[in-house]
Amino acid sequence: MKPRIALIAHDQKKDDMITLAAEYIDFLRGCQLSATGTTGGRLANELGLTVDRKHSGPFGGDLQIGAQLVNGLIDAVIFLRDPMTPQPHEPDINALVRACDVHNVACATNLASAHLVLSQLQAQARKDHSKGA
Repeated sequence: MKPRIALIAHDQKKDDMITLAAEYIDFLRGCQLSATGTTGGRLANELGLTVDRKHSGPFGGDLQIGAQLVNGLIDAVIFLRDPMTPQPHEPDINALVRACDVHNVACATNLASAHLVLSQLQAQARKDHSKGA
């Protein structure tokens, strides 16, 4: 089964998300991707990735991804957060991160943890592929 990954980035972290996704582009092409509005648009337009785009975060996109997660449709969340800028939808952000904790879904909130999660998922996908799974 294809890994199902949600990709979210605050405004000041969108360039980092594009750079990160470009590093893992071959792996991400084989994944089922969901993303909030602008982030998903940039991933599709700049990298050619196929992304199920949700609303922008402040307009409910974080909640839409949270609903997918609760329904067992997300395996990992990469959420590049900007801890230095107040977010008007902070309760939605906290709810999504809490849902990851409640449902035991990996949630990377910075580049260091994002690299760890994506590297592990990529290694697992290679292992599964070599077993013929």
